[in-house]
Amino acid sequence: MRSLNGPIRRVAGLLVLGWLAACAPPFDPDTRLGVDVPTRAAVAGVPLIKQDAFYCGPTSIAMVMQWAGRAVTQQDVAALAFSPGAEGTYLADMIGSSRRLGHLAVQVSTFDQLLSEIAAGHPVIVFQNLGLGIAPVWHYGVVTGYDFGRDEVYLNSGQMDQMVMPFALFERTWRRGDFWGLLVLPPDELPVRVAQTDVLSAAAALERVGQVRAAEMLYETGAARWPDNWLWPFGLGNARYAQGDLRGARRALRRARAIDPTIPEVRANLAHVERELAG
Repeated sequence: MRSLNGPIRRVAGLLVLGWLAACAPPFDPDTRLGVDVPTRAAVAGVPLIKQDAFYCGPTSIAMVMQWAGRAVTQQDVAALAFSPGAEGTYLADMIGSSRRLGHLAVQVSTFDQLLSEIAAGHPVIVFQNLGLGIAPVWHYGVVTGYDFGRDEVYLNSGQMDQMVMPFALFERTWRRGDFWGLLVLPPDELPVRVAQTDVLSAAAALERVGQVRAAEMLYETGAARWPDNWLWPFGLGNARYAQGDLRGARRALRRARAIDPTIPEVRANLAHVERELAG
């Protein structure tokens, strides 16, 4: 897995960015997007945090978590995600650290997803190469807004000033990061354009890293969004059981059984809970 190379090299980076932006056509949402989004959007309240050396990954996560109301610092995230030997943070560790801190973390990889989430008020972390193939400058930043009329994308990028990029330039730098993006949300808030299966997988991942309360919140939120899928109340029942809430587990598992009475795992888990309650 690729890692970043530390802080932005300001002068050289800006020269490269200026070269990339030359003669770039403006972004055309009518031909480039498969969804309708507003002509401009901005996510309010995402803080600007100046990154420590090589900490653009932890800083990006800290900015998003502080936006969500968590008192998380870049040093807190770095303790979970920073790899000193690589002088950066691997993509998998961006996801893993976000989940270990109790947040929903799912990948996005298209402009449809990116701009839809921004329009919904969700900041998105992106992985970019701000240099060239022969001289890469790997970097994580947080997309906080866009404006089609101005042909601009806005990012909080580990400095105390906002980065403004033309769409074409942003796309080139993002493409060199394989269009990797990360949506990090509190577990009671859902993405607007991420597959349900990906959100379910993220909920199960929260359980695996010991964030059972966060998983419970996400299962409950997902069950409200997708009420016809038995997997949501099934996961909710299991998360409640893991926390000793037998009655809550029974309610959730009964709901899963009502949605689909043919699932043997649901029947078995419900029977187990009911035996424990019968005592």
